[in-house]
Amino acid sequence: MKADTIITNIGTLISLAGNDKPRCGKEMESISPVHDAALAIKDGLILALGSSTDILNRFSCTDILDAKGGTVLPGFVDCHTHPIFVHTREDEFALRIAGKSYVEIAQAGGGIRSTIASTRDASEELLFQLAAQRIKKMISQGTTTLEAKSGYGLDTKSELKQLRVIKRLSEELPIDIIPTFMGAHEYPVEYKTDHERYLEILCEEMIPAVAEQGIAEFCDIFTEAHVYSIEESRRILQCAKDHGLKLKMHADEIEPIGGAELAAELGCVSADHLGTTGDQGIAALQRAGVIPVLLPATLFSLRAKSYARALPMIQQGLPVAIATDYNPGSCNCDSMPFTMTLACLQMGMSPAAALNAATINAAHAISRGAVLGTLEAGKQADLCIWDIPSLNFIPYHFGSSHLCRVIKKGKCIYSAG
Repeated sequence: MKADTIITNIGTLISLAGNDKPRCGKEMESISPVHDAALAIKDGLILALGSSTDILNRFSCTDILDAKGGTVLPGFVDCHTHPIFVHTREDEFALRIAGKSYVEIAQAGGGIRSTIASTRDASEELLFQLAAQRIKKMISQGTTTLEAKSGYGLDTKSELKQLRVIKRLSEELPIDIIPTFMGAHEYPVEYKTDHERYLEILCEEMIPAVAEQGIAEFCDIFTEAHVYSIEESRRILQCAKDHGLKLKMHADEIEPIGGAELAAELGCVSADHLGTTGDQGIAALQRAGVIPVLLPATLFSLRAKSYARALPMIQQGLPVAIATDYNPGSCNCDSMPFTMTLACLQMGMSPAAALNAATINAAHAISRGAVLGTLEAGKQADLCIWDIPSLNFIPYHFGSSHLCRVIKKGKCIYSAG
């Protein structure tokens, strides 16, 4: 049989192959490395994996890629990001160092609201060019699939503009980019004292327009004491669900106000952040089959004293995922390897669990687990070749990259050389 590409001389291949379900509990410790391995690719999909001798005997190919004894892993799936904006907010970083809290900065006019004006004023071309530069850096660190949210326009025109930018990024960049509508990211300043009017705009204007244009797959919301209450969140998410959008939530990041329980009640695909979620919230997520997406880099950036309870979630059988939460304010981190480091050091996850969280479980958090997130026959050939002695080296070493190549659907989209 003829293959388009064969990658041979793989020192260690960690495919995470198994079934199409998320990895739960002890399954998150499973990586099953294969040594002296190879894999064959055709039409952007994996044909087969095995020993170098077996693959070279079974398949003919003129494009042989030598992994030079490196380690091959699935590409990272960054399932929670906010890359569509103009300016970063490094001055707020300095304010946090000086002792101001995230909520204090937001209530003083900073935070999400401070990004809105420049996003509203920016052209689609500018937003596209800036986001493309950011995403290329993410690719250079091993990300092969990305979820991207709107949420920095907070009016119908600007939210649709951001979603059009995300659509164009997905069409013109060499990775999969999954669009999420997040018009309920904050209350814009013009409706700061008239929440009801903005809720009407969300439910009667924005969500119907997004659904009619088919320009987003998910709807997300920032459910928190200082932003959207549980009652307001239920109203918006139910409207989005009625319009055919899948649901996500920013839940229990700062205070445990019942966000996890609401995510379970509404059948969200994922509940994200969960920095303060307690036992009842964890149990509710587990019963409802909601994937917890933990964002340790955000808590690191906010100088949090505690992190999401990853280990109790895993022990309760939840398929924990991790993501960068790349954004212009609270977490300007674009690195999935560093996110793995924080998952290990600050949440106690093993390197194996962190890898499963950053790949197959993250893929399920954006409804892509059947087609990517692991390396096995029939799935997309999304993989990274690393010059490292073992998986443990990725979270252990931080501050520079040992990534050699990034391959998406069988094509090299980044090479360190």
